[in-house]
Amino acid sequence: MKALPIWSRWLTASMALMMVQLAFARETPKDSRQSSYQLMTAENQAMQDDPNLNPALFWVMDGHSLWKEKMGNKNVSCASCHGDSGKKMTGVATQFPKVIRGKLQTLEGQINQCRTSQQDAPALAYESKDLLALSTFVAIQSKGMPIAVQETPLNKQDLQQGKRFFNERMGQLNLSCAQCHQDRAGLKLGGSLIPQGHPTAYPIYRIEWQTMGSLQRRLRNCMSGVRAKQFEYGSTEMAQLELFLMWRARGMPLETPGVRP
Repeated sequence: MKALPIWSRWLTASMALMMVQLAFARETPKDSRQSSYQLMTAENQAMQDDPNLNPALFWVMDGHSLWKEKMGNKNVSCASCHGDSGKKMTGVATQFPKVIRGKLQTLEGQINQCRTSQQDAPALAYESKDLLALSTFVAIQSKGMPIAVQETPLNKQDLQQGKRFFNERMGQLNLSCAQCHQDRAGLKLGGSLIPQGHPTAYPIYRIEWQTMGSLQRRLRNCMSGVRAKQFEYGSTEMAQLELFLMWRARGMPLETPGVRP
């Protein structure tokens, strides 16, 4: 059977996501968690929902091309192991960050690990077009699925450290993530509503950036905003904070690729 084109699969996934969101709202009224999608204008929501309007489609298409491209000294592609369509990646993005062979690994980190070990190819730079394209292509396979990160004996220490980072005051402004995105969520800052800070839509196309960006880019922006020293891309600290945020959003549907102002 011929595989459905990416845009068709995306449309189907988008419809499924809307159904999940409606069911989630009806069946779990006590859950006060909210995606920042719900704070956007109808126009921006439409941009995210419609694959013909969402600029991330270009990254998805580029990611699919890279997925099938043989490279490295071993001359193999991602598709050589995981199939051309990417469907075998269904549910994968909902589980990251996760501990693999004793190391906490983000989705981007695992893509690079596969490149260096399975393809014998150079790792891709964080926030590079190719890494964003591949991570977006992998993540979209899980669109509409609930985030599945759970506390385990393997990730417990990293999760606890990520929670400490979330609650720890930092920078010259002496603010923590929790003070904005937990204590003051729903209030206004600079005329805009403060979101709860759930990472349900990454990688995202941010209109302010005019490009795709990872969760780590957004976290570094926040650290810069409070005038703190930023965690390095791909660092253990960044992975630990990302792990806590994904655990905090567990059960919420993945919207990738999202659009934000």
